[in-house]
Amino acid sequence: MSKAHQYRHPDAPHSPTEDPDSDGDLDLQELDPFGGSSSPPHKQYGRTRLPDSEAAGQIPLRNLHAGGLRGFGRRTKRHDQSSGLGNEEEEDLQGLLHDGTDMRDSPQSSDNQDDTESFLHSSGKKQRQRIDVEAGRRRLQSKLRLPSFISGGYDHADTAEAFQGTAEQASSNGPTRDISIGQHQALHYPPNAVSNAKYTPWSFLPRTLYNEFSFFLNMYFLLVALSQTIPPLRIGYLSTYIAPLAFVLTVSLGKEASDDIGRRRRDAEANKEEYTVLRLREGKSKIKSRSRRKRENPRTGHSGASRLDAIQEEEADLGVGDFGPQLDVEMDEISIKSRDLKVGDVLRLSKDQRVPADLVILKSYPVESSVAFNEDTETRTLQQPNVLSPIADPPILNTSASKAESKQSSSPNESTPSADGEGSGETFIRTDQLDGETDWKLRLASPLTQTLDPRAFTRLKIIAGKPDKKVNEFVGAVELAPGPRGQSGKSSSQTEAQSLDQKVLSSPLTIDNTAWANTILASNATILAVVVYTGAQTRQALSTSASRSKTGLLEYEINNLTKILCALTLTLSIVLVALEGFNTKEDHPWYVNITRFLILFSTIIPISLRVNLDLGKSVYAWFIERDRGMPGAVVRTSTIPEDLGRIEYLLSDKTGTLTQNEMELKKIHVGTVSYANDAMDEVSAYIRQGFCPSDDSQASMLVTPSTTYNSTSSGIATRTRREIGSRVRDVVLALALCHNVTPTIEEYEGESITSYQASSPDEIAIVRWTENIGLRLLHRDRHSVTLQSVDSSRIVVRVRILEVFPFTSDSKRMGIILQFLDTDPTTSSIDQAGEIWFYQKGADTVMTSIVAANDWLDEETANMAREGLRTLVVGRRKMSPLQYQEFSARYKEASMSLQNRDASMARVLRGNLEHGLELLGVTGVEDKLQKDVKPSLELLRNAGIKIWMLTGDKVETARCVAVSSKLVSRSQHVHTITQLPALARTSSTAATDALSLLQSNPSSTALLIDGDSLSLLLAHHRTAFISLAVLLPAVIACRCSPTQKADVATLIRKHTGKRIACIGDGGNDVSMIQAADVGVGIVGKEGRQASLAADFSITQFHHLTKLLVWHGRNSYKRSAKLAQFVIHRGLVISVAQTVYSIATHFEPNALYRDWLLVGYATVYTMAPVFSLVLDRDVDEGLANLYPELYKELTPGTSLSYRTFFFWLAVSIYQGCIIQGLSQILVGSIDMDAGRMVSVSFSALVINELVMVAFEITTWHWIMLASLTITTLIYVASVPFLGGYFDLHWVWSWGFAWRVGAIAAISLVPVYVAKVLRRTLKPPSYRKVRGV
Repeated sequence: MSKAHQYRHPDAPHSPTEDPDSDGDLDLQELDPFGGSSSPPHKQYGRTRLPDSEAAGQIPLRNLHAGGLRGFGRRTKRHDQSSGLGNEEEEDLQGLLHDGTDMRDSPQSSDNQDDTESFLHSSGKKQRQRIDVEAGRRRLQSKLRLPSFISGGYDHADTAEAFQGTAEQASSNGPTRDISIGQHQALHYPPNAVSNAKYTPWSFLPRTLYNEFSFFLNMYFLLVALSQTIPPLRIGYLSTYIAPLAFVLTVSLGKEASDDIGRRRRDAEANKEEYTVLRLREGKSKIKSRSRRKRENPRTGHSGASRLDAIQEEEADLGVGDFGPQLDVEMDEISIKSRDLKVGDVLRLSKDQRVPADLVILKSYPVESSVAFNEDTETRTLQQPNVLSPIADPPILNTSASKAESKQSSSPNESTPSADGEGSGETFIRTDQLDGETDWKLRLASPLTQTLDPRAFTRLKIIAGKPDKKVNEFVGAVELAPGPRGQSGKSSSQTEAQSLDQKVLSSPLTIDNTAWANTILASNATILAVVVYTGAQTRQALSTSASRSKTGLLEYEINNLTKILCALTLTLSIVLVALEGFNTKEDHPWYVNITRFLILFSTIIPISLRVNLDLGKSVYAWFIERDRGMPGAVVRTSTIPEDLGRIEYLLSDKTGTLTQNEMELKKIHVGTVSYANDAMDEVSAYIRQGFCPSDDSQASMLVTPSTTYNSTSSGIATRTRREIGSRVRDVVLALALCHNVTPTIEEYEGESITSYQASSPDEIAIVRWTENIGLRLLHRDRHSVTLQSVDSSRIVVRVRILEVFPFTSDSKRMGIILQFLDTDPTTSSIDQAGEIWFYQKGADTVMTSIVAANDWLDEETANMAREGLRTLVVGRRKMSPLQYQEFSARYKEASMSLQNRDASMARVLRGNLEHGLELLGVTGVEDKLQKDVKPSLELLRNAGIKIWMLTGDKVETARCVAVSSKLVSRSQHVHTITQLPALARTSSTAATDALSLLQSNPSSTALLIDGDSLSLLLAHHRTAFISLAVLLPAVIACRCSPTQKADVATLIRKHTGKRIACIGDGGNDVSMIQAADVGVGIVGKEGRQASLAADFSITQFHHLTKLLVWHGRNSYKRSAKLAQFVIHRGLVISVAQTVYSIATHFEPNALYRDWLLVGYATVYTMAPVFSLVLDRDVDEGLANLYPELYKELTPGTSLSYRTFFFWLAVSIYQGCIIQGLSQILVGSIDMDAGRMVSVSFSALVINELVMVAFEITTWHWIMLASLTITTLIYVASVPFLGGYFDLHWVWSWGFAWRVGAIAAISLVPVYVAKVLRRTLKPPSYRKVRGV
């Protein structure tokens, strides 16, 4: 909608008084603010056009006899019929109020422009002077400006084109979405639900059955079971083969279902988190007005009402009345669960709240609490006439519009609040859960929406690009639809900008206006933000790979062994039929006999193996979750606990995993003296003396760098002490001023607590340290800094910020130019103004060449680096007013450059300031490690695990953490590869040269590489890089995106074929965790995304050692022993069947049928065999003391081809002895079949029970109980086996001695061989146990 005064019509009447119902005169100058100008009107930019001129007068709505634009044509027609309005008056009104079209830009207006100008001149009215367009633009800048340190300088004449280009760019990136705020959306978007489930109700059975039958073992038994439906192949009851398979599938599918249901329950907990949403809906007056119009006469539309009634009705619809503007939108707050959030909802978020979806920030306002200081003194000081103007903050025009739009602090004492110190919509977010970076990110509300009343949000529309996984990019636009006068939601004092209400305003949106899902609001502020992407379309979800079903390495190894067993079975069947000459028997051709033998020997491949292993996994999960040493541990994927004992590569996140992301200044060096730990008390004494007045006359004086240091109150001190005290004061003063930290006051449990907020936790740590030693940061905004003495509570330092040079990853330093203020307000000469100083701090690698020559900097920074501390070198330079003005002019000129602007500005800074700085000192900041990280990493390294640290943080930060955590040992050299793409553009061999340096000594070299270099090597030198990297003891990759982390994990897994584990705590680690063979998630402070998506969840990093070295080792060794014993159990009975078939002339008849076959694998042997899951070879203390025991497991020696063939030989021996001696000692097979089966089966059961006892290393009461109870069960069941045994003979002495003799011959040689092997070549666990 556009305002009436912005339009004109060539056929307008000569005088508005021609309307007999006119309520007042209509000034034609109000209709045409450019009336006397022959210049063409400004170009119209469609929806994104911003007005170039300020508004002229406004036409009273009553004088136009129309209340709005909706239905205007229909309304004027009714007026014409009822009141006799002529066509000329109708055209006049249409020219004044035409819906959505600027008549000056219409073809008709262009064609008749001369006629219009003639009419205006002949009317006799005084021509209105043309409005200064540039002044209007400046007022528009005042209305929609960004903070100076963000917006910089740009040409506001191109604002409309810039907005238009942004909208077009958003559209060109693919399918865009138009989001109407607070309203129902035209398109359907996915729900905002977190889902880590692997299956859906429809995909569960197909996927799980496919996974189960992809194993050869299950497929083999499926074919065996199906073969029993064919009569010639049927052997025994069909249930004998179907029931075990069904039981195995039920157990396996039940475990998968249980795990997935658990994931869904945990997802439901996250999705139930409630958020406050603003509900915007039309007011009752609009609803009543619409209802009243519906009841009108359809022909006249008024039901006899007067024209004045119609006007009043229309004004009510537009929200304009006798008492000023009325926002006829009802707004209230409701609580909505995270899963129910929809695109277009407006959320209200407060400090430390997790962002539930991808948002665009509309408005940010601080809490009322902020750091208090003396407002009158501050204002008076900052208004001294001799204060220089800063470079980046040009004065704002002193107009009424600029005054109305000046963004003052909303706190009562005008101090700067946490995030939005000047009402510009600033806030900080933490993104470490998204991209791994520890620095806080500054986010801004769009200037177009920051000043809006929330009830006016319904006029906003967000244009956003298609969903994308790039977390650092966003292109969009926000549009403010036209509204009636006063409905902009802005202050009524902004009268000069009222014309903007009648235009479609547009503003670009960038990454700075967004808050992605799983970030945390860090500022002490409240934001209003609109949901733009939900659920699977958020940046977090798109950067996360889909969940996959994981299968343990032991499963694959057993699958290969079953293939060998199947080959042996087939070979044995063919041999038996071949020995008979492939003759037809019992009307069965030879191939049918081969198949029948295969079915008879199917017990060689024991189907109960899968049941035992799956139940064993459940036991291992139970042990892990109930370990008191790992409180809060959760097993989310219970199918891979054995892989915990086979890990060879560990990929770890840094922030929140190895570190707490809490910085602390541990050491400071001032050139001659170093202070740390208890010596900090001496620093406090120096500060207390340096900032205390020597007498009462100096109590009102402020401290500057030139102020004489007062060493003691009595004046008695050595010269050395005064010099050291002055140095300490100077470096502490520099640290207290050279930063971007903002102090705030927060209410916590009824107490006011001062907190600090900044983009970098390093800077917060330094400012906290200065407060602890006696110098508090009281106030900071973009213009000034105030420091207070902690001891005296007196303001001791006030400075004016002239320029800030922020820290960047390229420059690795930040600087600030300050003007120190004193208490003398009468100085008028600029030469007598306060001192001007340039302070700078940065990494030692760049500051070494900037500071003046010295002989201690390199040595001290190296010492701190070896301790794992982040070093910052601090320097300063004094500037005269003339030097500053010269620098200011050059720097401003460089900032206006259109080409190579950043390089030009850096060149000016380097040439004028960054050389020969006075070196003040060096600080060492420690990133606090998680509990017991150092011993944990050392233990894992001794266990043979190669550790990689993948982080999204900076190179310097990662290096310090790698050293402090002992990830990189003192004896290892750290080879750094950074900015390789830039080097590759100048040298074609840069990548190969970097890799060649690693090849010289890979065993004692650790690699430090950034994300860009890693991408280049993976793209062009993938094989060469990964082949070399997997040999290194440690690799640190920095600036890694979530996708890169997952790619690295996948690449290592595929290249080496080894088991890798990934551990992390943030949402940015989810992809890496899911790509790993074993994913471990740590329950983070800000979220549980990694924990929910992981296979195992723990609460502390040091729990990982117990999870791997203790639980992983036990799980693997127990499963390996269990699997081999179950295979042995099946092989023994199959060998006995073979011996029996040979004795019966190769007849494919069963030796043990029906219940004997099923009972042997279940009630008679299963409990003792399964009790092996309780066995352990060493206790937990020895496992931690000798982590080398873990290293022995990684090659898979506990279950290998060597151990398999050993058990195969034992099985063949015992099977032949048991069945052969049974046939020999009992006699005729045909006549004494019942006696032979009773002796053979009884010896077989006793043999298995005793073999279980032989395999136990550490006895548990459950093991003894299972053996005893199983023996009693077998003895008790014998009377019920009359269909298979000769019961009369079973209770005779002849039966007993035969069974005893056969069992002894079967067991004694095996036991003797086992004892000899342990004696001659004892295993490692026996060595450490001393047995």
